[in-house]
Formats: sequence, structure tokens, C-alpha cells
Amino acid sequence: MIRTPYLLFLGDAHDNLAAKVAQGIKDWNPDSVVGQFRMEGCNADVGVPDMYLQEAYDKGARTLVVGVANRGGVISDAWLRVLAEAMEIGFDVASGLHNLLRDENLLKATSARTGATLHDVRIPTVAYPIASGIKRSGKRCLAIGTDCSVGKMYTGLAMDAEMQKRGMKSTFRPTGQTGILITGKGVPLDAVVADFMAGAVEWLTPDADADHWDHIEGQGSLWHISYSGVTMALIHGGQPDALILAHEPTRTHMRGLPDFGLPKLEELRDMALPLARIANPACQVAGVSVNTKALGETEAMDLCAEIEDRMGLPTVDPYRHGAARLVDALASL
Repeated sequence: MIRTPYLLFLGDAHDNLAAKVAQGIKDWNPDSVVGQFRMEGCNADVGVPDMYLQEAYDKGARTLVVGVANRGGVISDAWLRVLAEAMEIGFDVASGLHNLLRDENLLKATSARTGATLHDVRIPTVAYPIASGIKRSGKRCLAIGTDCSVGKMYTGLAMDAEMQKRGMKSTFRPTGQTGILITGKGVPLDAVVADFMAGAVEWLTPDADADHWDHIEGQGSLWHISYSGVTMALIHGGQPDALILAHEPTRTHMRGLPDFGLPKLEELRDMALPLARIANPACQVAGVSVNTKALGETEAMDLCAEIEDRMGLPTVDPYRHGAARLVDALASL
């Protein structure tokens, strides 16, 4: 078990998107957060009090969570010094980066001396099967994006929260580090050996009641050269009954790939749906989720209305305006 409350480590993140792990925890499990720790040069801020390590510990924080998701999952030497200092004070440390805490000599030695626990949440703990493609009972919804980090997790969490509020049967199924840290369980899908990724998604979304919805956390993008493989595993392993298209409208290129533009939503729909129907011929595109965080209210509403008129699908920012219309669309399937 990871001890709570958390102090969110933002390090020297260059923008808020780089601190998406911390932002997600703060937005969806705020009661677990005491504050944030930012190093010199940090340009991210998730909207909780800045605290020194000792101050946060005195206020009850017990785990320092690495809240940054950088390209390649690298832990810098500057970060290591802060993490080790936190362990000396009494913190455990949790991280979902590909660069594992337990592989860092300084942290291993500090853990052995202080008794502090290192939590690497991006390590698979189950011997996942190879996917079988056998149809499972229950219903499943998967958000797929025009790019990485466009709000797929927020979409699933918002739809699950709306269903829970209505008394519907619903479960959010995390597949990445942030979702796992929010809920305390899930599959770190991009750390699973490729042949077993789709099987891991089958394992994560087992047979359920006919009226139960699993909201599978989306990852990557079919259009992203670096991360399309994990998206394919979710599509085929998840056997979704419904797809939600997720989009961030201010992007000028794929995240981390300045030479690659984003697809149009129509292009995403026309690529993803045939792929989904390989595993589930009944799959439908049910709606569009637009991340309007960078837009003003009027601009956000106008954009959603334009997309909805163009595509004939309910279009909302489920975090900003609620997921009710997306849930209505699933309920009508």
C-alpha cells in the first residue's frame, strides 16, 4: 500500500502538461494531497500550496509522488538528491516513470538505511495472458485520442463519476501511472511486454453484468508514431462497445513530434472504428470529448457546438461541463 497523504513532486517541469500525473491526482483525489514541491526553474503549478519537504511531512504527508511524466521517464541527478532528502526525513517515494526508483543506487542505499519504501507503480505484478479474443459479458467504453495527453483519462473518470451518481453499474479501469496512483490499482500497460498487452487489457476488464460499463483509460494515439502500439492493444484487448473520440484543439503538432500534425476527428473515427470492429463488430463511436482547458467559456462552447454539428455526435468537455450527455449516449446503445 502507498501511504497517504501525498506531497506532489513537480521537479523542474517545463509546463503543466509535463506535470500531468500530479495534476490528475490533484483533480481526482484531492483529499490525498497536502501540497506540491517545486524545484528552481519549475514552470508547472497544479494549484495546491508550495511546501518544503519538512513542512509537508509535519503537515502529515507521507509519500512523495513523482508527479512528472517526461519523455523517456528519466530521473535526473538533481531530482535524485531531492528524493533522497525526502527519504531521510521519513517519506516513502512513489513513481510511475520508466526509469525505476529501485535501480538508482542512491535511492536504494537511502531506502536500506532509513527503511523508506520505494514504490515503482509502472512494474507489472501479474503474469498476464496472451489475448484470446473471446467475447466477454458486460459493456466497455474506450477513449481514443488525436494525440497523447488530450484528456482520455479525464474522460473515463468523468463518465464513471456520472454513472456512479446515477446509480449505474460502472468501473474506471486504469492503464497508466496516473490512474493507478488515483485509484490504487490497474495495469501499467506501456510496461507490459508487447505480446501480452492486449491480454492484460482482457484481464483488466473481465466478464461483468450485462448492464455494467467498464471505462478503460486510453493511452497514446493511433496517429502517434511513438505510442500507437499501446493504443492498438487497448482497442483489441478492450473489445469496446463504444469509442469516445478525445481531442485537444490548440495543438499544432503531435506531442514530442514537431514534424507530425494531428489528424482530424473524422480521420480518427474512420481509422479507429474499423480496427475496433475486428474485436467487436458491434462497436460504435458514441461521442466526442474536447479538452477546452486552454479556451475561454464562449470559445469552448462554440467549438463543441461546431464539432457536434459537423460530426453528428454529442460533443462536450466532460471535465469542464460534465459527462452527462456522453453517458446518455452510452445508455442509448
